[in-house]
Amino acid sequence: MPTNPNRRPSEAHAPLARLTALNAEAVRGSLAAVRRLTPADLPRRTPCADWTLADLLAHMTVQHRGFAAAARGDGQDPAHWSPRPLAEDPIADYAAAADDVLAAFAEVTDPDQTFALPEVTAAPAFPALHAIGFHFIDYVVHGWDVARTLDLPYAPEPALLEAALPVAHAVPSGDDYRLAPGSAFAPPLPDGDGASLLDRILTTLGRSPSWSPACPA
Repeated sequence: MPTNPNRRPSEAHAPLARLTALNAEAVRGSLAAVRRLTPADLPRRTPCADWTLADLLAHMTVQHRGFAAAARGDGQDPAHWSPRPLAEDPIADYAAAADDVLAAFAEVTDPDQTFALPEVTAAPAFPALHAIGFHFIDYVVHGWDVARTLDLPYAPEPALLEAALPVAHAVPSGDDYRLAPGSAFAPPLPDGDGASLLDRILTTLGRSPSWSPACPA
């Protein structure tokens, strides 16, 4: 994503700064939901097929660490992306990982800085604007996953959802990607009549807005 040399630096960097701020809002929303869980909730089923809440929380935590490493130029090391058992205090561990990735992203000022994301894709690297976009859409949806698993309300600001919808549409939708073992997203589902912005994001990424712990189908 080359930067137009005719634009002033502030103009070139404005989309990155806005996306970084929206991503931070999404991550904090996920953290608010995570802070509501108890150890008894960890075996619960989630909207992520075959994942318990413990599995989802482990995934979310290690993704923060992997993206933080990528922002610091060390994303190619697979150790940063390796799943780990939940910590003794998984909520505190998740909060620390969230703080780490937000701090790492805040240091990124060049939209063309490259991120190595081997756990996300085999492509060699992505510019910062795309990489932070991947993280952003993950935590918009995973925040909903946690909230829905715990039967909590989830209502991000409309501006956040408006920004997230085109990112959701940009996520590869081929069956090879969405049906691969461990994929965070499933093939798209049809939108219902009068679908909200959040519902459209969810169905685009294979989530049923009607999913509930009592009726997970």
